[in-house]
Amino acid sequence: MILPQPLPRFAALTTLMIATGAIGGFAASQAGLPMPWMLGSLLASALVVLLWAPPMLRDYSFPNPWRSFFIALIGVMIGSQVTPDVLRQAASLPLTLLALLVFIGVAHWGNYLIFRRLGGYDRATAFYSGTPGGLMESIMLGEGAGADVRILTAQQFLRIILVITTIPLALSLWTGTAVGSAAGLTGPAAEPVSPQNLALIALTAGLGLWGGQRLGLPAAQLSGPLILAAAATMTGALDLHLPFWLIATAQLVIGMTLGLRFKGTDGALLRRCLWLSAVSVAYMLILGAVLAVILHALTDLGYLTLLLSFAPGGVSEMSLVALSLAVSPALVSLHHILRIVLTVLLLGWAAKRFGFN
Repeated sequence: MILPQPLPRFAALTTLMIATGAIGGFAASQAGLPMPWMLGSLLASALVVLLWAPPMLRDYSFPNPWRSFFIALIGVMIGSQVTPDVLRQAASLPLTLLALLVFIGVAHWGNYLIFRRLGGYDRATAFYSGTPGGLMESIMLGEGAGADVRILTAQQFLRIILVITTIPLALSLWTGTAVGSAAGLTGPAAEPVSPQNLALIALTAGLGLWGGQRLGLPAAQLSGPLILAAAATMTGALDLHLPFWLIATAQLVIGMTLGLRFKGTDGALLRRCLWLSAVSVAYMLILGAVLAVILHALTDLGYLTLLLSFAPGGVSEMSLVALSLAVSPALVSLHHILRIVLTVLLLGWAAKRFGFN
């Protein structure tokens, strides 16, 4: 890994941002907010780069390999939740897969109209801003099609941030407890873990990450460790339950790196993108809720599991929400991985029909 600045300065800035995220996470946990270590660190780091905007952070970026490792830890945690009951629920996949196709097509078309008619974006920018998944692919393809990359990037990241902010808040109001709070974690996550088990967890995360990337798996940083941990758990070879402090640290890093995405963002552009993203996210959440109601009546899957499966957030972030609620996190993760794969596949087909390539 090549560092963008000298090691002492890079280490100091990384320590500063982790400390900023930790302060935000701790404050959010004390305030009883849902998913406090992710949302608190996201808010704290976003405020630093938007309001303070120190010059020393201009050329700083948190190293992607480190972020990938923490996402891999979440994959291990989800994989350790795989049980025979999850495999039985997978029998409903053909029906939910068909519903995913409907969701992607209807969501993308509706988003295109929102960004084109309400936002006044050009065709390419509206089209690629409206994809309900495949963030990096949408940005790369959109740039090649002549879309405004600043708007496209802001809209795609705001989609994820608004979803992972509104869903936990809404579920906290619904359930009456803070989603993902420390108080809500019991069982293995609350028990101490030996250094040997921590080493096994880190090894599983590293091997799963490496294997997933070598095999070209979709969302490899999450899916590779998930598959490896699931295999180890189902065979009884290993006990890979992560302690709460490690889960909170992974949430902190994921939230902090999302907040850093606002670095250098123009205030006026951000405000314009924010209200359009709010309309888009509300539309997609309503669409997902309707499909969840229909599928709940047709399958044996729980409504909350289905609702989280259709929420258009990031794979790792939505998996964390499912994990905190203990609602089939492996199944939710699988649906989000499939959503990204299907979105990218349909994106190529739709782009040809719209004349973008």
